[in-house]
Amino acid sequence: MHLKRAIERIPGGMMIVPLLIGAVLGTIFPNMSNNHVLSESFTGGLLFGTLALLGAFYVCLGSTIRFRATGYLVKKGGALWAGKILTAAVIGVLIKFLAPDQNHLFLGLSALAVVAAFSDTNGGLYMALMGQLGRNKEDVAAYSIMSLESGPFFTMLILGVAGLASFPLVAFLFAILPLIVGMILGNLDPEMRDFLSRGQDVLIPMFAFALGVGINLKDVVSAGPAGVILGVGVFAITGTVLVLLDKLTGGTGLAGIAAASTAGNAAAVPVAVAAAYAGYKGISDTATVQVAASVIVTAILVPIFTAWYSRRSRSRKDKAVEPAS
Repeated sequence: MHLKRAIERIPGGMMIVPLLIGAVLGTIFPNMSNNHVLSESFTGGLLFGTLALLGAFYVCLGSTIRFRATGYLVKKGGALWAGKILTAAVIGVLIKFLAPDQNHLFLGLSALAVVAAFSDTNGGLYMALMGQLGRNKEDVAAYSIMSLESGPFFTMLILGVAGLASFPLVAFLFAILPLIVGMILGNLDPEMRDFLSRGQDVLIPMFAFALGVGINLKDVVSAGPAGVILGVGVFAITGTVLVLLDKLTGGTGLAGIAAASTAGNAAAVPVAVAAAYAGYKGISDTATVQVAASVIVTAILVPIFTAWYSRRSRSRKDKAVEPAS
């Protein structure tokens, strides 16, 4: 029985499938967290320990971020990273000044969901596409810089700067501290980096399941269309910006399209942000589902258009080098 293989055939499957299983369980048994015997057990830790599991995940993720990087990696990765973050920031500011209710923008979309979906790239998808279709293998390693997007820190920063939320300074420190600890450990010892980096894959379905348990599907049935629109928006808007930035830094634009996605772990950001800002607690479940939908939509669109763009670029280059008849 090839269960893992079947799950991985679904875009973002290791995040989406456990999330949905947990949501079904949470919908059928909405009062599980009120059971003190369950909540104080090991099983309760798996069901309700979202923040602890996320903290461990960010330590593992941080270990993969290297302090040393070549000039090309800093230029390429930095440009794509800045493009993602600044695009999300501009959208956040526009929401602040143009939307009368930032928690209900359109079809139930919220500023929290929009900023979380726009500001984090699916690293596994990016590296797989660039490894297969890219001509410069250093473009794959550029994700080591882009992975700084991961976690709630930049979502919180954008929401705070845009005036959409208010966080105490210590909340920013606690949001990024696990990532920093992982970075320090991974850069001090390559063996520690190798050890911790393997934990990412194990922890993703764990925290996804715990996230799902906190979601009641009855409350988020209407989130589907909004999530699809959010995913298309992430691909179209960030794709346009990142293609331009990729070309400005010497690329063909391929890396820009490959990075125009929403990371699977971005679905965990709304809950993490709501833990620091009570104003988002009422919409964090819906935002989680909307971001998860964006993960799926972008995981479908990005490979299709990256492959198309690669074929188009190669065809143009081949025509340019053909000898005149």
